[in-house]
Amino acid sequence: MSYKEMIPAEEYAKIVARDEAWAQGIHDYLQNMAGKDKFMKFMNIRPQATIKRMFEDSAALYGDRPAFHEKPTHKEPYQVYTYNDALARFNQIGTALHARGLRGARISVIGDNSYAWATAYLAVVCGTGVVVPLDKELTKDEIEQLLVTADVEAVFYSKKFAKMFEEIRKGGKTKLTLFVRNDAAPGDIKGYEVSADTLIEEGKKLLAAGNRDFLDAQIDAEALGILLFTSGTTGFAKGVMLSHKNICTELMIPTTVIGIVPTDIFFSVLPLHHTYESTCGFLIPLAQGASIAYCEGLRYILDNIAEAKPTVFLAVPLLFENFYSKIWQNARKSGKEKLLKAVLKANRVTSKIGIDLGKPFFKQIRELFGGRMRIFIAGGAAINPEIIEGFNAFGIDMIQGYGLTECSPICALNPVRGGKSEGAGYLIPGFDAQISDPDPETGIGEICVKGDFVMMGYYQNQEATDEVMEDGWFHTGDYGYVDPERFVHITGRKKSVIITKNGKNVFPEELEYLLGIAPVFAELMVFELPSELNNDTIIAVCALPNADEVEGRLGKGATDDAIGKLMWAEVDKVNAGLPIFKKIRKVYLRKEPFDATTSKKIKRFVEGNKQGIEV
Repeated sequence: MSYKEMIPAEEYAKIVARDEAWAQGIHDYLQNMAGKDKFMKFMNIRPQATIKRMFEDSAALYGDRPAFHEKPTHKEPYQVYTYNDALARFNQIGTALHARGLRGARISVIGDNSYAWATAYLAVVCGTGVVVPLDKELTKDEIEQLLVTADVEAVFYSKKFAKMFEEIRKGGKTKLTLFVRNDAAPGDIKGYEVSADTLIEEGKKLLAAGNRDFLDAQIDAEALGILLFTSGTTGFAKGVMLSHKNICTELMIPTTVIGIVPTDIFFSVLPLHHTYESTCGFLIPLAQGASIAYCEGLRYILDNIAEAKPTVFLAVPLLFENFYSKIWQNARKSGKEKLLKAVLKANRVTSKIGIDLGKPFFKQIRELFGGRMRIFIAGGAAINPEIIEGFNAFGIDMIQGYGLTECSPICALNPVRGGKSEGAGYLIPGFDAQISDPDPETGIGEICVKGDFVMMGYYQNQEATDEVMEDGWFHTGDYGYVDPERFVHITGRKKSVIITKNGKNVFPEELEYLLGIAPVFAELMVFELPSELNNDTIIAVCALPNADEVEGRLGKGATDDAIGKLMWAEVDKVNAGLPIFKKIRKVYLRKEPFDATTSKKIKRFVEGNKQGIEV
C-alpha cells in the first residue's frame, strides 16, 4: 500500500524483504509440489509480491506484445495496446495523481470494461492508494453511499456517468475532490472535471523532469490495496478488504493446473468491478504475458469473438448454458440433432483410447467461438456437468471453479486435465479447506477455507468479520463436502437451507440445479411455503419459462394451463428421483424476470420473487 506519510527507508526495506521472501516461498513451494501433484502441470510462474512488481516484470518480459485489445467504435477493428503502452500510461497517470496530493487516497473506478478502466485501476493500486471499484449497475444513491462509506477522494468514470457524478458533487456528501473523465478530450468536460488525457500530459512532464514519486512509491503487500463491495443493497453491502498479497496468491497458484501462455487472448465480458473478472480475467492474464480483448456488450458477443479470436473465456454459467442451448436448437432446426448425439456418444468411447472425434466433426461449432478457443471457465454459480462434458467433447476444454469475493476470489479450481465436471473445484496446494460440523451420514457441512488468499476482513465491520473468521479459517456460508481427491462439492448456501419439520435439510440450490437441466426453464427459484395446518414443509418452485423452448414444444400462443402442464412434467421427472421430504409440491408460473443482484443472482429472500400463477 502507498502511504501519505512515508515509512522510514530502513523500515520499508524490511517490508520489501519480507514480501519478496513470502513470494519466493510460495513460488518454491509450488515448484516442489509440482512433482507430487498430478494436476500441477504448468509451472511457468514467477514470484510476485505486489501487483506493481507483477506488471513491471511482465512489461520487461513481454513489452512489445499485446496486453489489451479494444474497439474504438463498433465498425472499427480492434486496436492493440502493448505492455509498454499500458505501463507508460498508468505511470503517467499515477505520477499526476501523486502530484495532485492523492498519495494514499481512496480512488474509485467505474464504467464499462476498457483499456482506460484497466489502466486507471493500475495507476491507483500500483503506487497511489487504495482502489475502490464500483458497480456500474447501482443507482446514484447507492454509489454515493459507497463513496461516503469508503472516504473516496477521486473517481475515474466515462461519459455515461457524468450527469450522476455532477449530482453527487452538488450534493456535497462525499470527499471527492478530483473527477476524471476517462473518455473525453480536455475541451469536452465540465469545469470541475479533468480528462484522463490531461493527467497523462501532466505525468509526462513530471517524469521528464525527473519526478519519481509514483515510480518509487512504497507498497506494503500486507496492507489494504483494494476495497470491494459485495453485491446487494448498500444497507447490507460489505466492504471486502484485499491486499496485494491476497491477489498475488491467486496470480501464482491457479494457473499451475490450467496453463496460461503469452499467446492466449482472454475475452472479457463480465464486469471488471467483480473480483472474479478483475483477478481471473484481468490480472492473471497480465501476470502470464497474455492479453485481454474487451467485449462491446452482450449483443456483440459473437461478433467480437469472431474478430478477436480469443483462446480463454470466463463467464457465469447462464451465458454458457445459453450458448449450449443455442447449439442444440440450431441442430434441431437443421435436422442434425441425431447425428450430433451419435457423434458425442461415440466420442465418449473413442476418447478413452486417444481418438478424439471432436476436432473433425465439431469444427463448425468451434468456429462459432472464433476457431481458437481452448478454455471455457465457469464461475459464480453451479453449472450442469452435461454442459461441461458437452463442450469438452466439442473440443473446448471447459472447467469450473469455486470462489468468493472474500477469497480474492478463487478457493478451488478444476484442472484442465483430469478435473471433475460435477466438482466445484480442486484444492490446489496452497489452498486448504475443511468441513465444519459435518453431517455424520453425508459428510456435508459448512465449507471453511484457509490460505493467503483470504481477505483481511470487512471494512469498518469487525463484528461481521468475527462472524466469518475463526482461527484463520473463513466460513464461506456454503454447504458441501470435500472428496478424498480434494475436490470440493457444493450442495447449497447455509442461509438458504430449508429445514423440514422432521429435521431434514433441503438445499434449494440442489433442486434448482436438477430442474434447471430442463431447457423449458429460463430462470427458477425454489423456496419454502408456510405449512398448512402444521403439516410437513411445503417446497415450491417459481419459474420463468424459456419462451423459445415453450414455442418449440407447444406452438405460439400457448395458454398458462398448457405451459403449467409442461413445467409440471419436468418437475415430476425430478421428483421421481427424490426422497419424499425433498419433493416439490407446488409450481408457480412467472411472467416477468426475477429481481436479481447486479451479478444476476436471484434475490432469494425478496417476497416478490415467490409470486406467480399457481399451475
